[in-house]
Formats: sequence, C-alpha cells, structure tokens
Amino acid sequence: MPSDPIILAFDTSAAHCAAALLRGDSIIASRVEPMSRGQAERLMPLLEEVLAEADCTWRDLTAIGIGIGPGNFTGIRISVSAARGLALGLNIPAVGISGFDALAEAGEGIPAIRAPREQVYVALKDQEPALIEQKQAESFGPLILNDDPDLQVRAIARLTSQRWSTVTEPPAPLYVRPADAAPSKDTPPVLLDE
Repeated sequence: MPSDPIILAFDTSAAHCAAALLRGDSIIASRVEPMSRGQAERLMPLLEEVLAEADCTWRDLTAIGIGIGPGNFTGIRISVSAARGLALGLNIPAVGISGFDALAEAGEGIPAIRAPREQVYVALKDQEPALIEQKQAESFGPLILNDDPDLQVRAIARLTSQRWSTVTEPPAPLYVRPADAAPSKDTPPVLLDE
C-alpha cells in the first residue's frame, strides 16, 4: 500500500511567514511567525524547522503548496520563487493556491483579503478579482475575512493534497493591482559588444 502523500505548504503573502506539513489528512506540524520584513531570510530555516518537527526530510515530500496571493508583492514573489525552485530541485509538483480558494475552504460567504486603506481584495462569482472598499464589498453579502495565517496555510496544504496529482503549470503570483513602485525612467546603459 502506498504511503500517504506529504505536503509542505507555505505562505508569505502578508505580514507573516507561515508553514504547515500535511501527511494524508492530518496536519503534523505548523508554524506562523508574524513579521513585516525578513520573510526572504526566514522562510527556508522555518521550513526546515517544520520538517524537523515532524521528523521529515525534503526527500519525503510529495508536493509543495504555496499561497500565490493576492497580498504583498514582495512576499508573494518570495514564496512563489522558493516553491518553484524547491519543486525543480526535488522533482515534485508545486501547486499555487489563491488566498480566495483558501478562504472559501473556511466557510460560506465572499472570500475577502484585507488590503491597506480599509480595502479588500475580493473574488465575486464570474468576475475577475478586484480591490475595493471593504464597506462596498460588504454590500454584496457576508465576507469571509481570515486574519489567522495558520488557518490559511493549513487550507493551502489541504487544497494542495487535492490538486497536486493533476497540476501541469508552475505556480504564478496572483496580482490584483499594479505595483506601487514604478519602473525606472532612466535610460539603461549601452552595452558594448567586444
């Protein structure tokens, strides 16, 4: 009989670094560290700690689940690039799970992810995700707002366990709005051929 799949899920799309390890149907380890900066430096040690807590190694993993956003641009890029690199190095699939899908796992209502300035990211049925005022979003119906990154990363792990065997594309960030930073307007240097 084949052993249960082992899924490592992680998320850095907000002011946290979160990871969960799922074996079969059970979360066997999870950890969340609140942080507004430093996710890039903390992510890999955190993942190793979660694996060690469950007496697992990188080679034991069946798949990787990753929170693809929406949320903090830099945080999303950190997780997505780490997941793609690990998947390539370990020769296992990486599955991108949107924050909307993870929230929908939590209950009934409209999945809504907090954003700055009293706004939320929402995914209304049959529409592209949008960034709108929270009060406007509440007018569409009850919102599912989850401020618990542990619940979020556990949902990412569970959804990854359902999807890993059919994934065909690597995870990609889910950006709902353009970046706050604008590209440089400076003229790039001229490269000389030798």
